[in-house]
Amino acid sequence: MRNEIADSSCFARDLFAAAICGKLCAVKILVAITGASGALYAQRLLDNLNPREHEIHVVLSNYAQQVVAEELPGGLKFPEGVTPHSLKSMNAPFASGSNPPDVMVVIPCTMGTMGRIAHGYSEDVLQRAADVVLKEKKKLILVPRETPLNLIQVKNMELLLLAGATLIPANPSFYSGAKTIVELVDTVVARVLDHMGLPNKIAPRWAEEKE
Repeated sequence: MRNEIADSSCFARDLFAAAICGKLCAVKILVAITGASGALYAQRLLDNLNPREHEIHVVLSNYAQQVVAEELPGGLKFPEGVTPHSLKSMNAPFASGSNPPDVMVVIPCTMGTMGRIAHGYSEDVLQRAADVVLKEKKKLILVPRETPLNLIQVKNMELLLLAGATLIPANPSFYSGAKTIVELVDTVVARVLDHMGLPNKIAPRWAEEKE
């Protein structure tokens, strides 16, 4: 009988088909929220993560709190069991390579945060955690929300892709027939969950071609 708590080998071997572990492995997840517009993306990701099944941590950048106040009048709502961390505290477990998260999602991700991660800056626990995830060969997912892009930003994206990160721009799909902003946001969040290796049905899939 395999342990339900995912070790790194279970996670790395079968992140995208956790059934091989006998049942869905528990995953240590870090959700990092920065000051890019699109706080609803972060909220909907948190809404679709289950702290009873996974170990979930959250950290916000300084400016993220101002954006949340503007875009989410009710504030950011954490599911019961989620552990928040101070941006300036390096005592968080994921600040060390000896205890990294299995997957880290920066959602939404500012270009400034992306640039600092791409160049290895670790001025706070959010940036340090991203550095740890990359060096420990875990899963780093960035959800940038910026347009248009300049060459420096594109080069930073290239560096991150070469380092092993996954980039999922906050570009919603429209074939789903979304009727609300939340449904449109969920088309992006569903792709994030896919790349985290977590089954979900929050947005329609592209239909199989009919004969």
